[in-house]
Amino acid sequence: MFKLINDRSKKLFEEAKKVIPGGVNSPVRAFKSVGGTPVFIKNAKGAYLFDEDNNKYIDFISSWGPMIIGHAHPEIIKAVNEQSNNGTSYGIPTELETKMAQLVVSLAPNVDKIRFVNSGTEACMSAIRLARGYTKRDKIIKFAGCYHGHSDSFLIQAGSGASTFGIPNSPGVTKGTASDTLLANFNDISQVKRLFNEYKNEIAAVIVEPVAGNMGCVLPQKEFIEDLRKLCSLYNTVLVFDEVMTGFRLALGGAQEILGIDADLVTYGKVIGGGLPVGAFGGKEEIMNFLAPDGPVYQAGTLSGNPIAMSAGYAMLKHLSLNKNIYESLEKKTSYLKKGMEEVMQATNLPFQINCLGSMISLHFTEDPVIDFLSAQKGDNTLFKNYFHGMLSQGIYLPPSAYESYFLNDAISFEDLDFTLKSFKKVVSKI
Repeated sequence: MFKLINDRSKKLFEEAKKVIPGGVNSPVRAFKSVGGTPVFIKNAKGAYLFDEDNNKYIDFISSWGPMIIGHAHPEIIKAVNEQSNNGTSYGIPTELETKMAQLVVSLAPNVDKIRFVNSGTEACMSAIRLARGYTKRDKIIKFAGCYHGHSDSFLIQAGSGASTFGIPNSPGVTKGTASDTLLANFNDISQVKRLFNEYKNEIAAVIVEPVAGNMGCVLPQKEFIEDLRKLCSLYNTVLVFDEVMTGFRLALGGAQEILGIDADLVTYGKVIGGGLPVGAFGGKEEIMNFLAPDGPVYQAGTLSGNPIAMSAGYAMLKHLSLNKNIYESLEKKTSYLKKGMEEVMQATNLPFQINCLGSMISLHFTEDPVIDFLSAQKGDNTLFKNYFHGMLSQGIYLPPSAYESYFLNDAISFEDLDFTLKSFKKVVSKI
């Protein structure tokens, strides 16, 4: 139906496959779920990506969330360049780490102390280890379709990549590890209650994406998220909010602020790195003090608190804290996009659901409301594939998986959105 000229990307992909497994360093990039050849990006600026074949795209993934103020933002670039001139890594404490921690603690609800790591996976893995050490319990509850990184404990019906490839239980994950991970359906509090009744004093933590982004954008029902908090308090279980996607994106206080729910531990990533590899986990002082060197729970990282990453993250969070109107701007743009997409879809015979919160949005080709992983899986993947490639050929870069949220960045203009909606109308009329 559509044809994209990507000769250079094709050549680069073939070269990459010879030396990189699957030709990519993160599976979703390989376009396995949508088919075709992934585009190779050469550079980016503001709202736009430019590939190796000189195609220009409006970017709706924002590096999977962190580029909230657009690519190559002058303040971020300035901070990184200045720090680079002073050295790239020390493995020794810096004042910047403390300043970054102070800023996060001042902005994030219910976070007394924070520990920086190098990725969202590392943050979630460390938070679970801490919760287990703090409670002296082994089991955790996670939710089908929620993705918390590629640590063994979490590759039990994970979303996104795992669902795309049909391997919810990854080879390499031991039966013992899997047995300590209890699974429930997102938005189904009755299942959580049954697990607590069955394993009363064995559950160390409940980990959840408060707004799921790895089965598309899926919102929590009010009673579900409130009851999770109540159950964890009742059973002295640590409630972990995985805010790697939502932290500092939905609001300065993330999902905790939006939903009005305090977690015991929170994991961060994406935005707090300003585009560089950064993760973090933080929470109540009582729990955080169990971390080494003060406590018995070991966690370490040579590059944790890396000065370049800290400089980018500090510049990003400082900019957001001084320009809180960005969140209102992003919400207006996302609502505008949603309204326009709904108008187009309503004029077709195609099944659809559009989920949206703040600057996160996703389109599902299904008639049923998408409230969990099971309902997300009802989407028509053939329609999605045609839709994805159609939009790509029009210069719109969307997540190459039906199980991923879109992330808007504030560099996207209303003119960009009008162009997107015009392209959207053209594409859906032909799929």
